[in-house]
Amino acid sequence: MPELPEVETVRRGLNRLVRGKVIEKVKMTYSPMVKTGVDTFCQDLLGQEILDVDRRGKYLLIYLTDHVLISHLRMEGKYNFFPDQVPANKHFHAFFTFTDGSSLVYQDVRKFGTMELLGKADVEAYFLSRKIGPEPTEADFDLEEFSRRLAKSKKPIKSHLLDQSLVAGLGNIYVDEVLFRAQVHPAQASNQLSAEQVTSLHQATIEVLQLGIEKGGSTIRTYKNALGMDGTMQDYLQVYGKTGQACPRCQTEIVKIKLGGRGTHFCPQCQVKYG
Repeated sequence: MPELPEVETVRRGLNRLVRGKVIEKVKMTYSPMVKTGVDTFCQDLLGQEILDVDRRGKYLLIYLTDHVLISHLRMEGKYNFFPDQVPANKHFHAFFTFTDGSSLVYQDVRKFGTMELLGKADVEAYFLSRKIGPEPTEADFDLEEFSRRLAKSKKPIKSHLLDQSLVAGLGNIYVDEVLFRAQVHPAQASNQLSAEQVTSLHQATIEVLQLGIEKGGSTIRTYKNALGMDGTMQDYLQVYGKTGQACPRCQTEIVKIKLGGRGTHFCPQCQVKYG
């Protein structure tokens, strides 16, 4: 957490809250969070206007007058907007004060989140170097290329979907949901999937992540969006967190196993492993 739908919801909230604002002051209280040198980072942000907030996979891209701020929320990162006074909180680590007196504050209990300031011309190379796959949309997510990549790998399909190279933005929650919708066992080897299963996975990825965006993400543990509101996707989850409950498709008991170190939920009747 957060995964693509949560990050997309944050992106939309930030555009509503801070687009057009000019940064007057920057304070970082946990410097390891900044990957490009904290002093230069703070100095280069002064006087910059927020032009737009975009997203690539699970990364937020804050487009400024002269730079792009790349922010990854990792496990529990979140942004809070305050129109005037900022309350005290030991988990607030980055403070962006605007010329109108309002502030955007980054909060991260685990301190895993990262920020980097890039030139606009460097953004494409940044994501290429991280081998981030296409966005999970009909326009960007090519079925033939997806099929080719799967056919070359012996990785369990869940692990492969999680590594971000096939398609951007999937995390543990949504991979379990995608595999259930496509009726694919999470431990099935990627190169043993049938053409029909690959097509089903491709479509399920698009549909599940789009539903997650429509529902404002899943509020599990500590996630809230940039407007301070809970998402509702957790009310639509079919298998994640449903261990011991009846499968909504066949009524078989949902089971949970460890796969690649990750808790994995699936229906043993609907999602059969072959080979």
